[in-house]
Amino acid sequence: MPTPPLASGPQGPGALRPLLDSVLVALREGADARGGPLPAGGPEAVADLVRDALGEPLPAEGDPQALGRLVRALAAGTADPADPLCAAHLHTPPLAVAAAADLAASVLNPSLDSWDQAPAASALEALVTRALAEEIGAADALVTTGGTESNQLAVLLAREAHAGVRLVCGANAHHSLLRAAWLLGLPEPVTIPTPAGTLDPAALDAALAHLQGPLLVAATAGTTDAGLIDPLPRIATLCQAHGARLHIDAAYGGGLLFSDRHRDRLDGLALAHTVTLDLHKLGWQPVAAGLLAVRDAADLAVLGQQADYLNADDDTEAGLPDLLGRSLRTTRRPDILKIAVTLKTLGRGGLGALVDQVCELAQEFASTIEAHPGFELYDRPTISTVLFRPAEASDDTVAAVRRHLLHDGRAVIGRAVLDGRLWLKVTLLNPHARAGDLAALLKLVELVEPSGLAELPELPELPEPSEGITPA
Repeated sequence: MPTPPLASGPQGPGALRPLLDSVLVALREGADARGGPLPAGGPEAVADLVRDALGEPLPAEGDPQALGRLVRALAAGTADPADPLCAAHLHTPPLAVAAAADLAASVLNPSLDSWDQAPAASALEALVTRALAEEIGAADALVTTGGTESNQLAVLLAREAHAGVRLVCGANAHHSLLRAAWLLGLPEPVTIPTPAGTLDPAALDAALAHLQGPLLVAATAGTTDAGLIDPLPRIATLCQAHGARLHIDAAYGGGLLFSDRHRDRLDGLALAHTVTLDLHKLGWQPVAAGLLAVRDAADLAVLGQQADYLNADDDTEAGLPDLLGRSLRTTRRPDILKIAVTLKTLGRGGLGALVDQVCELAQEFASTIEAHPGFELYDRPTISTVLFRPAEASDDTVAAVRRHLLHDGRAVIGRAVLDGRLWLKVTLLNPHARAGDLAALLKLVELVEPSGLAELPELPELPEPSEGITPA
């Protein structure tokens, strides 16, 4: 058997071109086979699809058709965030230019654990992360795999700056913060109830007044369940008054920075010691594209490590950049490339327009729900998440509606519990979605809802929305 070709090097482009053609064909065929936002039939049907395509995972002899067959199966069995009826999670359809840049990163395969493995990538990362940090009002930023790693790093930096620090957060905080406190052996976190969905400054003030020792307050700019934003300036003022460190998890809401219309919702961000951003949400990047910004670059010194084969002292003294203090990971992909390409290609205006589009669409959808007698709206959206439920429905019925649409492959809707009730959650992150698509989504829910927990009917085929979408 001849030696397989490499993706990089002089022969790389010639070897890749027919493979890329195969992938693109398989993606199209898989999407056609799926026929909607999600494969129909539930977990068992999808597992059978994948099992049939895979066969023996490690055969004695290779199969040159494996690429097309497995990509086709993955596309047929995926939840497609580019479909306007796939709107459950903080899961964006990636921009084509970002995906193309990600291909280049995979082909070149630099690893950001030492400069001699990633000369250009390390320089690019330094320039772009500092520019994004300045956008927040911070001094520096690290690239992470997403909100979870960023939040864990923020808690770690707080622990290193203040021994015995205790986390104080609202019940609306992301679960990764509580997990980080557990992983790092911190005292039991103090969780403040958030019945209205956001952290109440009066309740926080009372908690901070009675707690002893160093404290880390975690606020949220864009909750996962409803996209709500805590009152950041008031929280920052309380932290200053009580001598508490402040972290703001803006994994979802941080993208509002690109919008002239919406960025003032993030007032107070620059007062935080650390800020989480996640550009595979309101930045339309392929996973992963997280960042942690720090107000004081000196905080990052605790991450420094020394390994002679990566950052020998004499190499560092000679001017070779030391990358080990830029992450908890050693081997790292150059995820900064797709971010840099996107920022440069679209500019602030282009990204801001995408943010404005999804926020405006959420407002339109909320108005449609308010005007419909068969549905109840939780509240006007803060960012691009809309919560609603069939009027007079039980929580069991709401849950059954969602699962039926998932099983049929007709729509991907999320769920959230607020005010002690279960709501259907639509997270609008597809800038190509239109009001007609969301009217079709409401119609699907309306058709299922009356059956409740009884045998749910087969859904009729709906006409295509009057305003279609352009694939992202």
